[in-house]
Amino acid sequence: MSAFWSWWITLIALANILACVWLIRWTARKRPDEKPSHETTGHEWDGLTELNNPMPRWWLWLFYISIVFGLIYLLLYPGLGRYEGLLGWSQYSAWEEEVESMEERTAPLFAEFAERPIPELARNDEAMQTGRRLFGNNCAVCHGADGGGRTGFPNIANNYWQWGGEPEEIYVSILNGRQAMMPGFGGAMDDDAVEATAAYVFHLSGREVPEDLISRGEEHFGNYCAACHGPGGEGNKALGAPNLTRDEWTYGGGMDSIMTTIREGRQGRMPAQKDLLGEDRIHVLTAYVYSLSMDQRNEQDDEDDAE
Repeated sequence: MSAFWSWWITLIALANILACVWLIRWTARKRPDEKPSHETTGHEWDGLTELNNPMPRWWLWLFYISIVFGLIYLLLYPGLGRYEGLLGWSQYSAWEEEVESMEERTAPLFAEFAERPIPELARNDEAMQTGRRLFGNNCAVCHGADGGGRTGFPNIANNYWQWGGEPEEIYVSILNGRQAMMPGFGGAMDDDAVEATAAYVFHLSGREVPEDLISRGEEHFGNYCAACHGPGGEGNKALGAPNLTRDEWTYGGGMDSIMTTIREGRQGRMPAQKDLLGEDRIHVLTAYVYSLSMDQRNEQDDEDDAE
């Protein structure tokens, strides 16, 4: 806060208090020495007349006590511009004390959870209740309360993973974050080439596309996309290049959305949570995220066993 605004706030605050004192003194009517006055204010309704008598003393003193309290409060606590108050209290220090106190109470619990493997922890009801709260406070705003995602934010409740879905890979994604680097090819490809490439990508996920677009799009795909997504579009989790053969799309799987992605690129960012949550909490959160896709993992394992 600049010196000007600090003094401005200070003067406004003190001026308001002094104005209250002046207003009370100016409007106070002297108490008659003898019997009560029968002077009226001129207000009358339904036969009732308002007398112009002074306020009761106890009521008047309540005003003065409130003013004195306000001055003492502004002396002890911050409220006058940059003045910090005699007690040195601030909302930041109070918040830090609460966080430190909470950390002291919860750190042993998270340390205990951190000693267990993530797949085991994902089956622990107590740990998953804690993980659900961590997810709701830190992840749900982007990925949805159920992890189902929305446009621009991937679905993490299925078994399709851009950066890998093993416990260690999920842990690293939450700990260090991820930065997508899909370049835009609008400068290198004309509109026809973009449309053909989008049609080929559309075709990779099992949808019908005219054959002439597939043949032209396959050539462009090999020149511009295969280095990251693979010749068959299966993706590369080391690069964060998604598998294009599955009908799962972060930015939408319609032709228009795919063309926009190819033309303009995508620069999605998953922020790192290491400094915010710490490793032990991230361990529990990883187990919860892992648990969201556990049913699909089990189904996939059953299908693999059957084959």
